[in-house]
This record gives sequence, C-alpha cells and structure tokens, in this order.
Amino acid sequence: MTIKDEFETAVANSKTLPVKPGNDVLLKLYALYKQATVGDINTAAPANAFDFVAKAKHGAWEEVKGTSKEAAMQQYIDLIAKLQG
Repeated sequence: MTIKDEFETAVANSKTLPVKPGNDVLLKLYALYKQATVGDINTAAPANAFDFVAKAKHGAWEEVKGTSKEAAMQQYIDLIAKLQG
C-alpha cells in the first residue's frame, strides 16, 4: 500500500472517528490535508477581519508551509490513527 493509498484511507476514516476532535485538532487536520493535496499555501490572508474561521484555517495552513506533501500525508495518517484509539 502506497502512502497515497494510506492517506486516502485515513481521509475516509476521519469521517467516522468515535469522538469529534477539538477545534485545534480539526485545524491541524485541515492544514495537513491542504498541504498534502495542494502544497504550500497559495492564497492571501482573508480580507475580512471578522471571518475568524477563514483566518484560523489560513493560519493553520501557513504553519505547515514547507512540509513536503509526503510528510504531510504521513502526519495526517498518524494523527487519524491516534484519534481512532
């Protein structure tokens, strides 16, 4: 099984976690997913200062900038495995 296959399995498993993770973990999953599928962040920060969700997502993705797609996939896989117990 390739890392891409494992990643796709982890993405599917993320939808059936026994307990919904907290916002900080959800942001980490979002950032790792975007880094694994898109690469380094390629959008400007949200212009609306009151769009807190978009700002949080942008900041989380910015934090993993420079991580290779494969490394982001592995971190995502590891985090989902940990959340599954």
